[in-house]
Amino acid sequence: MSSLLRNAHLFSRIVKSSVAANGKKASVLSTSIREINVERRIEELNIVLPSPSQPKANYNIVCHAAGNMLYISGHLPIKAGGELCVGRVGPDGSDEKNGVKEGYEAARHCGLNIISTLKDQLGDLDRVEQIVKVFGIVNSTTDFKHQHLVMDGCSDVLMEVFDTPVGYHARSAIGTSTLPLDMVVEVEAIVQVKPE
Repeated sequence: MSSLLRNAHLFSRIVKSSVAANGKKASVLSTSIREINVERRIEELNIVLPSPSQPKANYNIVCHAAGNMLYISGHLPIKAGGELCVGRVGPDGSDEKNGVKEGYEAARHCGLNIISTLKDQLGDLDRVEQIVKVFGIVNSTTDFKHQHLVMDGCSDVLMEVFDTPVGYHARSAIGTSTLPLDMVVEVEAIVQVKPE
């Protein structure tokens, strides 16, 4: 983490600690400090977001808003160049081309696609109040028992981008014998947003 980013985090914590003493004005200042951090963090991590996802079937909602909650449809592991990560995940040493490492990378791509959708829907990633829940489905063999390690790919990138506590989320991971388009993993999310 750069010294500039560390200083921004420190200043943000100092401002937040003064909220009780100074009321709403300090809270507004704290929010404005945070607005710099997410975009800068993405740049410092050398993350390039893919193009926002488009529906792949007979529906047209990638993200549904209800109040201050966003319900994000299942996102695919599409790389920045447009290539879909395909195939089942099996135990290391099995006949499957994908193991935990490849599954992890595919789940990371799902996370990046979710972030891209959030950016597209909100216009500003600093409007994300909390990543509430992430649900992942892993295309895996019946003898593969590490779907949770695959899903770390998505969770880790959400934490890298949004940091604690915003990126910290509840999570479920399950395995299935097949997924549409033979994708490696599919991930959906529930996100709380700040009012405009």
